[in-house]
Amino acid sequence: MANWRCAIDLDAPYWVDYSSRLLQLNANDFPTAGELNTMLPKSAVNAQGMPIRFVASQFISEPCYEEHIYQTGEVSTRQNSWHDLFNALVWTRFPLLKAAMNALHHSKTDKSTATGRGKQRDALTLFDECGVIVISDSRRDLEAMANREWSTVFPAGARIQGTRYQVFIGGHAMLQKFLKPYKAMTANSLLLQVPVHIYSQPREQLCTYLDAELAKRMHCGDSFKSSADLSPLPLMGIPGWWREGGQDEVFYADEQVFRPPPAQFIPARIF
Repeated sequence: MANWRCAIDLDAPYWVDYSSRLLQLNANDFPTAGELNTMLPKSAVNAQGMPIRFVASQFISEPCYEEHIYQTGEVSTRQNSWHDLFNALVWTRFPLLKAAMNALHHSKTDKSTATGRGKQRDALTLFDECGVIVISDSRRDLEAMANREWSTVFPAGARIQGTRYQVFIGGHAMLQKFLKPYKAMTANSLLLQVPVHIYSQPREQLCTYLDAELAKRMHCGDSFKSSADLSPLPLMGIPGWWREGGQDEVFYADEQVFRPPPAQFIPARIF
């Protein structure tokens, strides 16, 4: 896949946490598992302390994806797959969180169901695929997001620097969707209140903090229990993220995208 990187608009703000990693990769040939392994930090180990390694899928016979990672540290990676490329990039950005999620997948297998899945594993999968982390030092702003008060969350005409929250993409399927972004893109967000001295840290330090903090919470059992703990977030409402036109009152009045909460609505938890 020649010059594959041209498919990514690296100037768009949603690539901020991954652009430097993408630029490290050879643009002329689609990244291989071996090339992606060179980007893994030393902290990338599974719950049993085994180093995480990306391995070409044809060399892995174990059908259970998460269990194989837990038992061996090997992450099945398909050749020329955008989905698996972005999964690998999230492993390089949030290795502790990804390992903690993998450990929960292992420990929360529900043998009473035909699929072995329960509510928490379903929530983990939703977050792993299309999840974002939203942080703020203001509980009120996070409550507005949980309550889907879109006019408060997305004031028309606001600049991204004026928002009271920051968004970090942790879902690899969501990263893939950014190859061809569309207005109705909606993520499953984990809402986290942080102290002001944490919130004001540089972006790179915030990523490191969130990786360790959320991994710790998951290991301690203080993590989302079901998909109800994840709050829907229309990503193109974030100031500066919609690059196909203006974000004015007409843009935000679209209730097919910025949907009002349903009747008897219970907002997602704020962590």
